[in-house]
Amino acid sequence: MPETNALRSLSVIIPTYNREKLLAKALEGYLAQSTPELVFELLVVDDGSTDGTATMVREFRERSPFPIRYLRQPNQGPAAARNLGIREAASSIVLFTDSDIVPERELVAQHLEWHRANPQTSAAVLGYVTWPEEIKATPFMRWYGENALFGYRGIRGKREIDFRFFYTCNLSLKTDFLRTCGQFDEEFKSAAWEDIELGFRLEKTGLRLLYNPQAIAFHHQFFTFEEACRKALANSAWRKLFFTKEAGQCLLAQRRRRRSGIKRFGKLLATGLGKAMESSVGLLDSGIPVPSLVYRSLYWYRVERQFEPMEGNGAKRM
Repeated sequence: MPETNALRSLSVIIPTYNREKLLAKALEGYLAQSTPELVFELLVVDDGSTDGTATMVREFRERSPFPIRYLRQPNQGPAAARNLGIREAASSIVLFTDSDIVPERELVAQHLEWHRANPQTSAAVLGYVTWPEEIKATPFMRWYGENALFGYRGIRGKREIDFRFFYTCNLSLKTDFLRTCGQFDEEFKSAAWEDIELGFRLEKTGLRLLYNPQAIAFHHQFFTFEEACRKALANSAWRKLFFTKEAGQCLLAQRRRRRSGIKRFGKLLATGLGKAMESSVGLLDSGIPVPSLVYRSLYWYRVERQFEPMEGNGAKRM
């Protein structure tokens, strides 16, 4: 167990690829932290960008109150980029986030407060990710962010959660635990499923994942319904890869045990709603809220049912 007084600061690790403007927003968020002295260092791991990322990071480094380190590798995907960050991190805690995730002012303080209260090497902290006001999220986006892209709705009121919620958009762990017990599988080349796969392996070695909803960060992307569906389908190769792994097989076994007549009825209902509303999906991008059942049914009809022959019982990211 690390000494509590050694948990004084953390290393932020941000993998990035051709997101110069979004990354700049994220870096501004860390410079604006209420307690910048708690950031031991910030590591930007450039996964082979061809835009102005390197120059922009140098400009931030000149005015940052904490060290910003720029690491570069040939394009290999975010799993390899995070592993490079783990190898290079000099603090006893690492905070993983993404280049389109902007921290709320208390984010770093909230993560460290929970690590100090839980200094065990295996203790990790998941924070909450939501949409910023400036994005003007639609009702569909709010459903999507809580239920499909991530599964935050399923952990409301919970303190301890399992590997299915190992989201590296806002997640901190003890550095030594990662170096000793497991790192990201670099066979995954995109930001999809590789974090949950690692969470499964770490849980087998004793990971204790805590949820702190006050460790808030903002996802600076706008999604239409069609874009959300395209994103999920574009990551189908990594989803398929995940379900060949032990973590994926574990999830499939859980779903088979939960299969019931009610679920089969739900699929029939979702199919009917999906067909009936196929020509009206534009309504989902308006400011008019519709029942959650409609969002879930249409998203299942467009995305989830495509994977049923492979996965047997359908599967969502969570």
